[in-house]
Amino acid sequence: MPFPRSSGILLHPTSFPGQYGIGDLGAEAYRFVDFLAESSQQFWQVLPLGPTGYGNSPYMCYSAVAGNPLLISPQRLYNDGLLIDEDFATLPAFPEQTVDYDLVIQTKMPLLEKAWERFQTNASKDMQWEFQEFCDRKAYWLNDYALFMSLKDAFEGDSWHNWKPAISKRKPEAIEKWERRLAYEISYQKFLQFEFFRQWTELKQYANSKGIQIIGDIPIYVSHDSADVWANPEIFCLDEQTGVPALMAGVPPDYFSETGQLWGNPVYNWEYLQKSEFKWWIHRFEALLDYVDVIRIDHFRGFEAYWAVPQGEQTATNGTWMKAPGEELFQQLRHQLGKLPILAEDLGVITPEVEALRDQFEFPGMKILHFAFGSDPGNSYLPFNYPNNCLVYTGTHDNNTTVGWFEQLSDHEKDYLLRYLGRIGEAGIHWDLVRLALSSVANQALIPLQDILGLGSEARMNRPGVGEGNWGWRYLPNALTSEITYRLRRMTEIYNRAPK
Repeated sequence: MPFPRSSGILLHPTSFPGQYGIGDLGAEAYRFVDFLAESSQQFWQVLPLGPTGYGNSPYMCYSAVAGNPLLISPQRLYNDGLLIDEDFATLPAFPEQTVDYDLVIQTKMPLLEKAWERFQTNASKDMQWEFQEFCDRKAYWLNDYALFMSLKDAFEGDSWHNWKPAISKRKPEAIEKWERRLAYEISYQKFLQFEFFRQWTELKQYANSKGIQIIGDIPIYVSHDSADVWANPEIFCLDEQTGVPALMAGVPPDYFSETGQLWGNPVYNWEYLQKSEFKWWIHRFEALLDYVDVIRIDHFRGFEAYWAVPQGEQTATNGTWMKAPGEELFQQLRHQLGKLPILAEDLGVITPEVEALRDQFEFPGMKILHFAFGSDPGNSYLPFNYPNNCLVYTGTHDNNTTVGWFEQLSDHEKDYLLRYLGRIGEAGIHWDLVRLALSSVANQALIPLQDILGLGSEARMNRPGVGEGNWGWRYLPNALTSEITYRLRRMTEIYNRAPK
């Protein structure tokens, strides 16, 4: 569906400043929403909000719908009487500009456990009722997830396909036994989800009251080591004996990698999903729409055809394109849920068939300014080639920052860019590209906060194909100055993207 002319900021909540080593859903999140409103923005785009595993990637979560407990605000738990002063007596000195995930986990998880202990004894009857109502309402995914995470702890973090065969294969008697044995741990996992969604819902309501809509991200694939795959093995292409992916997801060689990207996620058993009228996908979209306003589908092209790599390959080079029933899926979604506010990440190897699927359902596609200056005037990422029904970014979470990108351009690309712009403005190349995005005909413009702040490569969020050292960037307290707010608001107003 086309969107009105508007703009917004791309920022993951882990990037907020704060004293607990990682951004959370506390005061800094509300300050950021205020910044969005004061600068006339209408959208806040986040990355997936799920609980992350090895590598800390929000695109490789233990659940497609659960929330990350590390985003829970300890300060808000303190305000609710679930933590007390002495709980914070030995907080370590966290780095300000990056997330030390190991140190954060070592510090925050014991705080969350203390909050759970106090909740059981001190929570009001109203709060206990709210918790039970949440567990009942979310049972269709929460029960499997809470048991899965409890089992992971019981098996010392091992992937589910390496657990004891009976529970790995979800034998009913094994499920019953482990539910009894891990009753306390399962309730704790449910409490973490209750607190995450309680804090997130209140933050979203605040954002909506300020005229800010949340754009959530739905990765096409889920992690192999997840509650989704363990609980629903029939909808994935798995080796029946070992449980490992028989066909792995990825993309062929492209702009980001000469050997492609081998993600390792299992691809879908689309034949089974069709027979079930895409029930699992329907539930996934319903769950996400509970806590976001707009959905960006990551790797949209995989709904038309997907790159499948056989088990045992070490790179994505030796894959095969296979057809997916995307049209049938989106028709079913529209039939059951109505016309959805969907954005399509249509980057990479895009064919006329992918474009036709996108356009059939009027999903806006994506344009990236960082991709615009390496060829000729026919480049579809140049602003004069845009359709109205698209969204433009300077770069995404997978790109370098604009300052870092500019510093690494070839002489040819830099010359083309400078001739296109006319000159670099006094405010810096990052503001020139922000202006270029906002002034384009694209209905929506979304800017990573790093580019608003004019930061270099040190602030890059992700390097595709690199397994470690990503997803850690945080901005400093007081970075969102009145000068930046004013400049962004004026530019947004000039190009008719401010709220009416």
